Amino acid sequence: MPASGDRYEAALAWLEGELDFPAKLRRTLEAEQGIKLAGDRLRLRLFPPRISQYEPMQPELPLQILYEDDFCLVVHKPAGVKVHPDGHSPQPTLANMVAGIYSERGEPVAPEHIHRLDENTSGPVLYAKNTYAKLKLDAAMARKEIGRVYVALVQGAVSPALRVIDQPIGKDRHHRARRRVSPSGQHAVTRIELLEAYPAASLVRLTLETGRTHQIRVHMSYAGYPLIGDALYGGSTKLTPHQALHGESLMFAHPLTGETLSVQDPWPASWTALLKQLRA
Repeated sequence: MPASGDRYEAALAWLEGELDFPAKLRRTLEAEQGIKLAGDRLRLRLFPPRISQYEPMQPELPLQILYEDDFCLVVHKPAGVKVHPDGHSPQPTLANMVAGIYSERGEPVAPEHIHRLDENTSGPVLYAKNTYAKLKLDAAMARKEIGRVYVALVQGAVSPALRVIDQPIGKDRHHRARRRVSPSGQHAVTRIELLEAYPAASLVRLTLETGRTHQIRVHMSYAGYPLIGDALYGGSTKLTPHQALHGESLMFAHPLTGETLSVQDPWPASWTALLKQLRA
């Protein structure tokens, strides 16, 4: 029978080989005695109790959970809600609302967001519920392996021939809040699919290959089709006070099983009247 030390090393090798276990987490767990070999079982302390750094708050309407298991959480972010506090607004953020879910349940869980959405963009936001999931999902995000698909209502008749915008995006030195297409900016690619054309507007589906700040808003404005309601980038606010942009779906590999998950987020109810106006 192999010595216990050999079996322990073999178990760790299995973790790294089969689960692609993050080396950083392995070192942390070993330092905290969170990895133990009990007979033929390897015990990992992956779910230590944690309290959120954000004050738990309850939203006016119940927060819509689109997917949840022991590792991941996907919630719908309504338009007009920030993903996390910025120190300027007292309004509850999505982070406060998520903390409120677990406070109300009495569960010591503190999910951390993997990506962000603009304040006035609605759609799904992915959270990691433990350190293992956070490290795996952060790495997937860095490798551009988390797919995000959006729908938007834009001004003007988008040509079906417009399929991709590949233009770098950088800061606008004349406007602190804006971004712009700039030769010295970061690589940015947006793929476009025309879904419907109206007399003076278009409904498009957009897939991000990169995740730059305001990427869709900048690219569509640069192409001559600013988002309806997006005053920052030249859009009219006659029909809606903020950009008509919604995260339609989110695709990612589950951090433990590797299974590809596709989470859908239905279009906002407010779009029903907006589409009716545009079609008329």
